[in-house]
Amino acid sequence: MKLRPVLLAVLLIGGFVYLTTTRRWPEGDFGRNAKLWTSLEPAQSAGLTPEENINISIYRMASPATVFITSTVYQRDWFFQVFPVRDSGSGFLIDAEGRILTNYHVVSGNAKVIEVTLGDKMKYNARILGYDQRNDMALLKIQPKGKLPFLKPGDSSNLQVGQKVLAIGNPFGLEGTLTTGIISSLGRTIRDENGRPLEDMIQTDAAINPGNSGGPLLDSQGNVIGINTAIYGPGANIGIGFAIPINRAKAMLSDLASRGRVSRPLLGVTTVFIPAEFAEALDLPARPGLLIQQVEPGSAADQAGLRGANREVIVGNYVVEIGGDFIVEVEGQPVSNRSVLTRALERKKAGDPLRLGIIRGRRQLTVTVTLGESPQQL
Repeated sequence: MKLRPVLLAVLLIGGFVYLTTTRRWPEGDFGRNAKLWTSLEPAQSAGLTPEENINISIYRMASPATVFITSTVYQRDWFFQVFPVRDSGSGFLIDAEGRILTNYHVVSGNAKVIEVTLGDKMKYNARILGYDQRNDMALLKIQPKGKLPFLKPGDSSNLQVGQKVLAIGNPFGLEGTLTTGIISSLGRTIRDENGRPLEDMIQTDAAINPGNSGGPLLDSQGNVIGINTAIYGPGANIGIGFAIPINRAKAMLSDLASRGRVSRPLLGVTTVFIPAEFAEALDLPARPGLLIQQVEPGSAADQAGLRGANREVIVGNYVVEIGGDFIVEVEGQPVSNRSVLTRALERKKAGDPLRLGIIRGRRQLTVTVTLGESPQQL
């Protein structure tokens, strides 16, 4: 028997309504109490790695002792109106009484106002106690309301390429920024914004950017081993930054404590390190040394008769200035690397003698130089 069309339509509609309104999903299928994403359950953390714990510990210790420095210089525009120009950098406390190490270039430029912001956001005006322009370092002092946290100096004489370092500072004004890396190289020579050489620098791949200048470079024990100073090329970090070894700052602090001013010895030469295998190609004895490129007129080196280069040659892909004296010994110690001379000068004062073993032509000579004094100018 055939169903009438109307009855058939009623049966179809009724069945659809029953299935869609009365069916219950089986247990475990998107029921009333089911979870759509079981991974929302909190995962069991494996915890922090030992290296992460070291980073966190050092940051918590060092960040409160790292400061933000702004210097204000007043200039005139084309209409002779006075307007302030602000620059910024970093620094770090070296004692509880408010003494701060930073870069000279952070506070130079006839700054009228130097403002220091501490980790707790307290602000103080600072004065300059002393500076070493040639080595780009300065010491500031604030008058805090209480005792302050400070960092401990390490020893930069036995650093190793590959060891871990941490940098803290205020890149682009972003206060309290931590970056990590390794020592990429040692004994680098770079030039500051005025073309003066900064020798025996620490190279690191820890990110250093504008605003990091003057901040601490720390070892894995939290000791300061350097002062972050420069980056390679203009603009932001590309993984090549430079720091002043902390032992150079110790020499400045020693001068300030004993003399009330910085008295840095000045030899007055620029040199390039020549390895033994390279020396033979330059018609020099097959031993490493420092080949003098330039002698500053009127300097201690000039008065002692040291000679600079007089011509250029091309060796491989490099242009080398030759003809100058070849320093092979400093204070009786063979020149085995580029930092031997720099470290000898760190132990000297202006007026002290410095004994150099040199090769001039085919002769080996001993020259004693009475060191001059590096000029100071803010």
